[in-house]
Formats: sequence, C-alpha cells, structure tokens
Amino acid sequence: MGTLTPIGFFVSSAMVGVITSLVGGYLLGSIPFGLIATRLGGAGDIRKLGSGNIGATNVLRTGRRDLAAITLLGDGGKGAVAALVAGAVFSSPLAAVVAGGAAFVGHIFPVWLKFRGGKGVATFFGVLFGVAWPVGLAAGATWIAMAVVFRLSSLAALTAAALTPLYFLLLHQSTIPRLWLAVGMAVLIFIRHRDNIRRLLKGEEPRIGATKTPPSA
Repeated sequence: MGTLTPIGFFVSSAMVGVITSLVGGYLLGSIPFGLIATRLGGAGDIRKLGSGNIGATNVLRTGRRDLAAITLLGDGGKGAVAALVAGAVFSSPLAAVVAGGAAFVGHIFPVWLKFRGGKGVATFFGVLFGVAWPVGLAAGATWIAMAVVFRLSSLAALTAAALTPLYFLLLHQSTIPRLWLAVGMAVLIFIRHRDNIRRLLKGEEPRIGATKTPPSA
C-alpha cells in the first residue's frame, strides 16, 4: 500500500473541506426560518399567506413584526454562520466562500420544501458579512439608501446585488472565488426577482409600507 505524500494529503484535506462546506452550508441554508417562525408563532403557514414567499418581507405582512425580525435574523444569520464556521474550521477562505454560496442556494432551493424557497436577499447579506464584512457593509448601505430614496425593496436589493462585485474590487476584498460568488448570487437574485423587475418597468411595483400585495412580491 502506497503512502500519502504531503501534496496528496493537502489535496485530500482541501477536498474534504470543500465537500463538507458545500453540504453543511446547503443544509444550513435550507432551514426555512420564515415558515418555522410563523408556525411556532401561531401565524399559520406563511406559504399560504400574502405572496406565499417564506422571506421576512412576506412574514411582515402577517402583522407580526417580531416574527419578521426572527425570520430576517435567521435567514441572514445562516449565511454568515455558514461562511464564518467553514472558514474557521478549515482555515480556508475558499471553504468560507463555498459554504456561504451553498447556504444561499439552500435558502432559494431548500430540500425540505421541495426546492421552493425564498428570494435570498437576507441570506445574501449574511454571506457577504461572513466572507468580507466591508463588502457586506457597503452592500447594506446601498440597500438602505435605495430603500429610503425610492421606497422600493426590490429595487434596493437588485441595486445592492448588482454593485457587490464592484465593491469587492474597490474595497480590495476580491479574489476569483469571491468574485464568482458575488456574480453568482447577483444573477440568482435577479432571476428570483424577475416578476418584480417586470412590475418595476411598468411602474406597478408596490412601495415599502403599501398594503396591496402582488402575487409574487
């Protein structure tokens, strides 16, 4: 039986770290905090209320700000925790990127809900803070500024997602894996917001605080 060379050991260890980060991040990201919070909080099945989305925005439409806050923290936290834990355990920025990206995908396509999840905005911000907190701050500030000026949550999210790859470059936080992560998450956010984009172009997207809820908001 041959012995494992130092290079072979490094490669196998790195592969284990990537695979563990991928699987662990996805399973953590798949936890539907919005659904759990509304059911335990007595607000029913969030998938049958408002837009049917499991994210914090739709949970807020139940009138329970506490449940919406729990959902926001849970969805954002799982992205940050996945990235931070994987990066610390495996001492690898790549593991952090893989785990964070997997958590983001898990939120959008959760195995527990037949791959029908949320739009990923809160988890997106959580991943950014876990991978590169300066970029997370810049993206968060962008969302807040756009939301305050235009009072359109979807427009704020789309703008923050689109600018994130640029923030990685401007803030000197860029590596190839991080840039791919930023671009990939931005693309998925745009895809998940395609109905919102149509309404934005038509001037029909409801503003923050509006009572009318479109089917896909």
